[in-house]
Amino acid sequence: MAWPLIEICVEGIDGFIAAQNAGAERVELCASLLEGGLTPSLGVVKVALERASIPFHVIVRPRGGDFLYSELEFESTLGDVRALRELGVAGVVAGFLTADGRIDEPKMNEIVAAAGPLAVTCHRAFDMTVDFREAIEALIRCGVGRVLTSGQRDTAIEGLDILRQTVEAARGRIRIMACGALDETNIATVLRETRADELHFAAPRAVPSGMAFRNPHVGMGGADHRREYQLTLTDEDAVRRTIAAARG
Repeated sequence: MAWPLIEICVEGIDGFIAAQNAGAERVELCASLLEGGLTPSLGVVKVALERASIPFHVIVRPRGGDFLYSELEFESTLGDVRALRELGVAGVVAGFLTADGRIDEPKMNEIVAAAGPLAVTCHRAFDMTVDFREAIEALIRCGVGRVLTSGQRDTAIEGLDILRQTVEAARGRIRIMACGALDETNIATVLRETRADELHFAAPRAVPSGMAFRNPHVGMGGADHRREYQLTLTDEDAVRRTIAAARG
């Protein structure tokens, strides 16, 4: 079997460079992995373009939480896609659902049209759909090129059966990129059992901030003030080990 393409999900420019150095073949560039990935700033994207030796796709997700967006949120997402197209990134990653858990085809059609020549991936909004087979057909109708999925479970290991069925349902008409807590201990199993077209994982590690002065009386968000002084970086060694395990 041919080796699948391996994509690394990263937060910010330092994560991008670490993944690139560790042998990623493609990167999904995000902000805020703690929220499942949000749209990074255009400044981050521009620096990534300047430093990139591999292609990268940019997540376009205006907030955390579910995938039922207001019209204003969707308008802002379209604006991001158009800006990213002008910058010349390789692709965008987005997903929109209806209230009853189906792919919002009108919105996905608009995203594909706005992206033009860019690759379009549907992210794990797919995993929140009521019927994965129906969702695959909807994405194919919209012209989406790939879907990111953990088999509608928290992890790929838990979702193996649905992942396998998703690959079968796709029949080569859309690329299936498996994800969900993949690491060096399980990535080969997921590939062998599902025959996914591509693999996607993150290898985040929390490192302490270099701040010497730390005000204990105020936080910038959330209840855990310790997070104010932690950075989320990509673990290069973990990326290398996991890629090696996938290659066998």
